[in-house]
Amino acid sequence: MIIDSHNHPNYLGYTTDKILADMAQNNIDRTWLLTLETPDHEYSPAYYRITRGNEDGPIPFTSCLASFQQAPDKFVLGYAPDPRHPHAIDKLEAAIELYNVRVCGEIMLRMMYDNWDAVRLFQFCGKKGLPVIVEVNYGAGSDGRFPNRPGYWYGGGIEAYERAIRECPETNFLGHGPGFWSHISADEGYKSSDYPRGEVAPGGKVVQMMREYPNLYCDLSAFSGLNALKRDVEFTKEFLLEFQDRILYGRDQYDNHLQEFLNALELPQDVLDKIYAGNSLRLVP
Repeated sequence: MIIDSHNHPNYLGYTTDKILADMAQNNIDRTWLLTLETPDHEYSPAYYRITRGNEDGPIPFTSCLASFQQAPDKFVLGYAPDPRHPHAIDKLEAAIELYNVRVCGEIMLRMMYDNWDAVRLFQFCGKKGLPVIVEVNYGAGSDGRFPNRPGYWYGGGIEAYERAIRECPETNFLGHGPGFWSHISADEGYKSSDYPRGEVAPGGKVVQMMREYPNLYCDLSAFSGLNALKRDVEFTKEFLLEFQDRILYGRDQYDNHLQEFLNALELPQDVLDKIYAGNSLRLVP
């Protein structure tokens, strides 16, 4: 069994029917469908091109719900309202009760993730058994098109994310995004690139946090995850073996590159089974 634990509808041109066809082509049994309700003034104009057809933001809850209702046996429903909204917890609670939302994600906001409102929402998710998916991004990979906006940062860096995790020990978090995965290495590559390369230096913050916080999981999705894994294959094997019970396969796009890479590592089958589906099923039975 394979579960894609991070993806979005009406994203990169993928309607529900195209998602289902892609899942069949890549042997994916189930997909977590996540919202992306980043306010208009906080997301890059590039999102207008890759989330065409969504008038209420990049990926509103209505898009996820429509896909879920079309094929409820194939999708797990996610929803993440902006915690800064005064009714965010009420909105999420209603979505849980009315539509069986099982995941809080994706949160991608220009705020510190230990913001008091965010921590309250994260603690609520812990009480309800919803794993939380956030993107951490330093915005280091600006291409120069927006000189007054040198990068689209989200989350306030790895330290703010760690403080949020520490404040919410009953909540399971999935680390995701360039600003998370760049810290797999104990260097300062995150300051100059969203996707630093080169051999992994031992003692990276991600490794430290995984050892210290049992409620932190790793979301392998997007180029940020795959890039981190490809930096140092021998390190990656050790990393996946050590944290095999808290690593989830996900794509955040529609291709098979991550599967191809994981399958080539020659990991024990029971480890692959956990990464592909077992850990996802423990978080969302």
